[in-house]
Amino acid sequence: MTDTVLAQLAALKTAPIGALKQKWRDLFESEPPPYNRRFLEHRLAYRIQELAYGGLKPETLRHLRELAEELDGGKVDLRRRRADHDRPIAGTRLIREYQGIEHCVTVRDDGYEYQGRPYKSLSAIARAITGTQWNGRVFFGLKNQRASR
Repeated sequence: MTDTVLAQLAALKTAPIGALKQKWRDLFESEPPPYNRRFLEHRLAYRIQELAYGGLKPETLRHLRELAEELDGGKVDLRRRRADHDRPIAGTRLIREYQGIEHCVTVRDDGYEYQGRPYKSLSAIARAITGTQWNGRVFFGLKNQRASR
């Protein structure tokens, strides 16, 4: 990486949120989404590197489009609704009190973190907390218990 790219990436960590939003406007030519700071930092870091070194190869983009089409028949609006509905954005903290103890889970880009350990699913965390099988979305209040049956 060049020094200017490294400097830009390092500056993201200490920039005020207003500066991050302005950087978003500059790099994406659109208003920033209403997501948390961590999301903005990650997406801006990717965009800075993408502009400096190029994005994904055309064959990779083609392959991703083909996979998406297999999953939802090319219905982009369905894909967006699913992504928004299925999972809270990275950086979200889920808090649940169970048997008088407060349990805090952080949503990460690649799963979840509980007590400093990574987990792939909320159900695995609920099982670690309770010792029994649970629908993790129900346990953490992200899904109505009746709707999950």
